[in-house]
Amino acid sequence: MKRFLVYLRKMKSMSAKKKAYVVGFLILACILLWAFLSAGFMTNGFSRSQIKKGDERQEVDVESMILTETKNDTKYWEIYGETGSYNSDEKIAMLSNVIGNFYKDNEVAMSFESTQGTYNEEKNQIILYENTYIVLKDGTSLKCDRLVWSGSDKDIIAEGNVKINRGSELDAQGDKVIISSSYDHFKLIGHTISKVFDKNNNTAKKGTLLQ
Repeated sequence: MKRFLVYLRKMKSMSAKKKAYVVGFLILACILLWAFLSAGFMTNGFSRSQIKKGDERQEVDVESMILTETKNDTKYWEIYGETGSYNSDEKIAMLSNVIGNFYKDNEVAMSFESTQGTYNEEKNQIILYENTYIVLKDGTSLKCDRLVWSGSDKDIIAEGNVKINRGSELDAQGDKVIISSSYDHFKLIGHTISKVFDKNNNTAKKGTLLQ
């Protein structure tokens, strides 16, 4: 209180010009503080309020971007990008050097890494592309050019130079693979070569439907 009274005395002794400078500085400081507080970049759920004029487009570039989707204490996915950007006009996040997980019943069902990835907020869709590698919960690994996840209740589509391996049990390749939304089985499609081995490392069967 004493400091405030001293400050008031100093204000009274100031010239009108100096008083105007002080008031202007305080107003500017308040504006900067408001701008800082209102510019928070929220990645959880990935929603951001904004006001646009005409064709104005806003894009934010960040390092170490982390996105997650959690509803009613149930986690569906998490994705981390070494670098990333968010286009508020198209509501799309673009990430580089990506790693992450998809969840089923709050447990990791599939892990992945990829050179590039995007998250479309409007479609609730994740696309991984360029050197995409995933591992399912049963240890099955898969490499492909592109993977599309479109919701927890929808099948996952992987395509382009698909190669599948499950230890010493399975080797397969094809144009496209459909992974069930439960992550427990998949279907290989188009120009497929698959080999399933028995315990003696002998080829047991060939086919396009692998479970």
